[in-house]
Amino acid sequence: MDYIKLIKKAGGTLSDSFLADGMILEKTISTGCARSVKNPRVMVANTPMDNDKIKIMGSKVKVDSFQKIGEIEEAEKRKMKAKVDRILAHKPDVFINRQLIYNYPEQLLADAGVMVIEHADFDGVERLGAVLGSDILSTFDSPETAVLGTCDSIEEIMIGEDKVIRFSGCHRNEACTIVLRGSGSHILDEAERSLHDAICVLIAAIKNHKTIYGGGNAEMRMSLAVDELAKTMAGKQAIAVEAYARALRQLPTIIAENGGYDASELVQNLKSEIYNGNTTAGINMFGGKIDDMQKMGVTECFRVKEQAL
Repeated sequence: MDYIKLIKKAGGTLSDSFLADGMILEKTISTGCARSVKNPRVMVANTPMDNDKIKIMGSKVKVDSFQKIGEIEEAEKRKMKAKVDRILAHKPDVFINRQLIYNYPEQLLADAGVMVIEHADFDGVERLGAVLGSDILSTFDSPETAVLGTCDSIEEIMIGEDKVIRFSGCHRNEACTIVLRGSGSHILDEAERSLHDAICVLIAAIKNHKTIYGGGNAEMRMSLAVDELAKTMAGKQAIAVEAYARALRQLPTIIAENGGYDASELVQNLKSEIYNGNTTAGINMFGGKIDDMQKMGVTECFRVKEQAL
């Protein structure tokens, strides 16, 4: 689930939503860099690229002239240039950093022809490592052992009114991005919740491959089995068991009502079909009739149904 990124962009309709080819990062390419690149070597990093100041709590540097301030700034620049040189030794075409990149190192990288993408969020960096097949580097002393990622192309595109970066033809593709479109934030939030639930069901189905027939088939078969059990029982317990059977029949009733069909007739027809031995029968929501769920390929995840019960 961590490797599936949902991006919500207002504008258009829900039918404009799509599963992106490769991965989309909600960032922009730095100024002075090319807006697209083919077959790049991509370095994914998590390293500070601001001026390498002395970062010790409570430390102070006192100087007695502006010349000394200039000397300190020059020393910081030299230190940053040495770091950039170590990065360039890996021969990357694209440098993606989780942290900010200040103007000076950004300029050095751009001058060397490297596309720079800064401040990619931590989840984005993790997903990029998965889709590009690269290490997430924080030190740059071993160019010969570092693994850089690859893909067919990286380009800046527009989704709605926003610029984003698309990574196409990723060789590992262990992560993906789903772009949701909708007329407003309420619709997008609802679509995200619905899609999240659906993805969770798919994940449960992958972990447990058992499936059962959908369209109200499973509930009706369970209802009939519970009814049979109730017939063998005496006393008030039987009334409770019969009530549970009725509750199970409510689920196919709700399915039919959601489609605007005559639920009473459909559910009774479904009950009759299954009672008479057609154990693969279910409600065909396209036609509002009883149909063969096996032929239609309508199945549900057994683990989810078990959890619901």
